[in-house]
Amino acid sequence: MRELIDLLNRAADAYYNGQGELMTDYEWDAMFDQVKQLETETGQKFPDSPTNRVSEDNITGQKEEHEFPALSLAKTKQPTELAKWAEGRPIWLSWKLDGLTLVVTFDNGKLTKVVTRGNGHIGTNITHLANAIQGIPQEIKSKGHVVVRGECVISYADFEQFNIESDEEYANPRNLASGSLTLKDVNEVRQRHLNWIPFTLVYAEEPINSWGARMDWLEQNGMKAVEREKIEVPTLQNIEQVIAKWTEKVTGKVNPYPVDGLVITYDDTTFAQTGSVTGHHATRAGYAFKWQDESADTVLDHIEWSCAANTISPVAVFTPVELEGTTVKRASLCNISECERLGIGGQGTKLSVIKANKIIPKVIRVNEKIGDLKIPEACPVCGSKTQITMSTASETKTLHCTNGKCPAKQLRKFARFVSKEGVNIDGMSEQTVAKFINLGWVKEYADLYQLKNHALELSFMEGFGKKSVRNLLHAIEKARDVEAHHFLYALSIPLCGQDVCKRLLSAYPLYEIIDIASGKSDKTVPGVEAPFSLIAGIGPEKSNQIVKWFHDEENRMMVEKLLRQVHISQENKEASGENCKGLTFVVTGDVNHYKNRNELKAYIESQGGKVTGSVSKSTNYLINNDVTSASSKNQKAQQLGIPIISEEEFINLFGSE
Repeated sequence: MRELIDLLNRAADAYYNGQGELMTDYEWDAMFDQVKQLETETGQKFPDSPTNRVSEDNITGQKEEHEFPALSLAKTKQPTELAKWAEGRPIWLSWKLDGLTLVVTFDNGKLTKVVTRGNGHIGTNITHLANAIQGIPQEIKSKGHVVVRGECVISYADFEQFNIESDEEYANPRNLASGSLTLKDVNEVRQRHLNWIPFTLVYAEEPINSWGARMDWLEQNGMKAVEREKIEVPTLQNIEQVIAKWTEKVTGKVNPYPVDGLVITYDDTTFAQTGSVTGHHATRAGYAFKWQDESADTVLDHIEWSCAANTISPVAVFTPVELEGTTVKRASLCNISECERLGIGGQGTKLSVIKANKIIPKVIRVNEKIGDLKIPEACPVCGSKTQITMSTASETKTLHCTNGKCPAKQLRKFARFVSKEGVNIDGMSEQTVAKFINLGWVKEYADLYQLKNHALELSFMEGFGKKSVRNLLHAIEKARDVEAHHFLYALSIPLCGQDVCKRLLSAYPLYEIIDIASGKSDKTVPGVEAPFSLIAGIGPEKSNQIVKWFHDEENRMMVEKLLRQVHISQENKEASGENCKGLTFVVTGDVNHYKNRNELKAYIESQGGKVTGSVSKSTNYLINNDVTSASSKNQKAQQLGIPIISEEEFINLFGSE
């Protein structure tokens, strides 16, 4: 028991404090269940047993005791246990979001503090970061004392984008969220797009005895509560049907945020409070459901060393097995430390694999080691010498290419280049680009347009055939015609996201932007290092990054080669009317007359107006069909005396297409 508890606690501390993964969830759950069984058999329990405590985040800062302890939930993988626990009472099912729990307090309608869960009793006060976390309102309608618990998460899309644009690299969204809350610079935290999603109204002065009604109350007060579904009659069959439906959302990647299970809650909150507290679990506060991962035994064929971003990562390639209705034959091994921990050997090594949380293939166990793992001394892409480094934070061994210009280190930038938001080469995934890079066919963006030279070799590659090669080459040719906004975004210039690209191109044609940034334009002001800083929403920092990027000779040469392969078009931004001339609008919420908010924005811009993302003193109108809502934008507009108008009022005042 002592040995297992030490292992579990080390793994939990590493996981909850952004230090990487010492074991898979599958292994942790199995070991946790083993400890519970031993405790039951012996009647003994160590004080620091994970069955007896809440895993703790160790975010530094001012510590604060929770008004209401943040207890953890009992967990199960069996729907039968959920049905038994429900006792036939109406229940709610919602996501078990995989982030960091934050407790948010309001008094007299105003935000007063934000505290991390910590160990469930004492957390860290991070109120100074509240403005940088989406979803935490500064004000709400309710004027009483209110305590709300929610999960601070980062979407998969924002996580991938961060790893593309940053020199840092995190293993998963949860680690990035955890690391972000240790930062002191509010602006830096804001750029990481943290989002707080409430999942429990802990306390409000109004008597609300339904969990569903409490979630509605949160939304009436300007908070977007966790996605949820009610089960009026929780029979085993009904519970299994709803779980199956939500499982499809996970495997289909419908939910944009990482989850590690589901939460079951009684609708009757008065009844839920009558349960006892066992260890750190309130028996009726809720139940966490985790998916029963299906495992399969297989045999290792070889280790593929994939050079991507900043590391050369080992990937296990094994005899194909069926898991969760799909064929699986590859699983990332993450790093050398993970290979050593599992005891990975050479060809013929017998493995057990799963699809963690129904999505990610993982090796969970080596059943028989054959031979030894061979770590390459040369980069598989450029042939340069490799180097093993040890992370001081997580004590993790990783393999690196010593060539700073190795093409494989730019994989995520290549993925952004070919994406729909970039030049849109349909059917070319990040994995496909990685293959071409590792084969040496692609060293820079322009090489993608020459893949027709490898058509014959492509047709014989696994996963390709004559038809798929023909489709891919057709998509590449189609991507030669690219709109300026997509082209500029595809270059992965630091701090130059879609909004910045749009602002730049609203001020200058693409070729002029390149000349100004390169210092070749007569519009460049001598001695001014930030020539784009006067464009609304750009500022000196972003302007300097753009100029610095284009002053790099290799970047300029790369762009010149690329421009010889593509045809750039740019929309005419001149206004066709003057109905909105000189006015600045903010659009929020759903629209009814227009197809979507983008169509409304396009109309405003065509009439000489501007559309920004946040309400400020320069805003003339906030367009929101829910003019009486307590949303943060409505509240800010009211404070500044800015008119809030519905879509119909906008049409009456400014016309429509």
